[in-house]
Amino acid sequence: MKTVLITGCSSGYGLETARHFHAQGWNVIATMRTPREDLLPRSDRMRVIPLDVTRPETITAALDASGPLDALVNNAGIGLLGAFEVTPMRTVREVFETNTFGVMAMTQAVLPQLRARKSGVIVNVTSSATLAPMPLVAVYTASKMAIEGFTASLAFELEAFNVRVKLVEPGYGPTTAFTNNGGARMDGLIPEAYAPFAERIFASFGQPAAVTRETDVAEGVWRAVNDPTGKLRFPAGPDAEALARSA
Repeated sequence: MKTVLITGCSSGYGLETARHFHAQGWNVIATMRTPREDLLPRSDRMRVIPLDVTRPETITAALDASGPLDALVNNAGIGLLGAFEVTPMRTVREVFETNTFGVMAMTQAVLPQLRARKSGVIVNVTSSATLAPMPLVAVYTASKMAIEGFTASLAFELEAFNVRVKLVEPGYGPTTAFTNNGGARMDGLIPEAYAPFAERIFASFGQPAAVTRETDVAEGVWRAVNDPTGKLRFPAGPDAEALARSA
């Protein structure tokens, strides 16, 4: 029976991905900064473990508790919406610490066991913001674009060890906690000069042509983990798939 470790399972895509892999018969290590076992099925194949990808000691402890892994899904991330002009650099660094350096730290920590066994897969969850320019998410997009480049290069680097590396690119998910999770971080990031522009953008968010559901991403991660080919990118959700076709 195979085992997957998924980061950021307290809500949204990570939570649904943990449920999906469990339903498919895998052992699931669902990690969260603040563990909540009531969110997931009670099962001897489901374990909830504390993990903050910005804290190396919790990465080490989580991996020690997990045992051998067949797959790592780097899903944990934080959102940011606002005008770059007024975004403090400390906030920029905070976003990169989770979305970029956290992914790299998790990957680096898991790689030795996968390389030694010459098997396994790493899936990095980014965003459809990497597929086409989107306004008011310059910092968030930059943090995810860095992982796109990192993943593409790493995939070549690990081919010789039979370790696969994939990208899943979710679209706009209005039912996720993206805005709530970044609420305090976004305060004051729409100054008066940007207000008319931002109002038009927010209005368009309220009338999307297509959106991404949590199940779309869970299924996209499942396809990526089980894909035996050299395919790198897996857009998830009808809006992300449309952007990928037009890119």
